[in-house]
Amino acid sequence: MPKKKPSKTDPAILAAVADYFKVLSEGSRLQILTCLKSGAMNVMEIAEATGLGQANLSKHLKVLTQAGILARQPKGTSAFYEIADPIIFELCELVCDRITERVLQQAESLKALRSRTGVF
Repeated sequence: MPKKKPSKTDPAILAAVADYFKVLSEGSRLQILTCLKSGAMNVMEIAEATGLGQANLSKHLKVLTQAGILARQPKGTSAFYEIADPIIFELCELVCDRITERVLQQAESLKALRSRTGVF
């Protein structure tokens, strides 16, 4: 009998999805991902580009690597980090587009409210 593919509503799948989004819920991690969009960088380069302290940066790099979003490549005395899962940028773009759309809708609502009430 063939194995049944887990349902997307399977609690274990939902927990994994929630964990993935938890990894992305930290602004510093998104900053790191943005940095690495142009290519692999070592810790010092990432620290310089983000302004994050080395201890804090190392903690975030570990979380992103454990989640499979980043890959770590040792080279000589340094380690270089790169995006392991490029689909992350599509996901971020989708979210950014949705937020932009929502903000524009809110701005239009405020504009309409102002014109009706004569405030400002």
